[in-house]
Amino acid sequence: MLKFITTNIGRLRLISLLEGLSLLVLIGIAMPFKYIFEDPTLVKAIGPVHGILFLLFVMNTISVGIEYRWKFTQTTWKVLLACIIPFGTFYVDRTILSPMQESQA
Repeated sequence: MLKFITTNIGRLRLISLLEGLSLLVLIGIAMPFKYIFEDPTLVKAIGPVHGILFLLFVMNTISVGIEYRWKFTQTTWKVLLACIIPFGTFYVDRTILSPMQESQA
């Protein structure tokens, strides 16, 4: 596990997982609680956490994109787009980030 986060691509994968999970919890659990049960408590708690993870994901994606010399039109935009689509970060991890990290080993 520690080897997983010792590289920039590994950290991006971890942040990707956390950001994707926080988005799913926000729209799948917290938002229904807010609008069905009129209880915004979960949105107030999870919203800022998701926001921070979102910003970390964007900053790390740009950092990794620069480090690995990704062409924006081929890779970077796909990874950035993934963070606003439910399950998108999981797809990008499986198709782009994981193979990239495995090729380094």
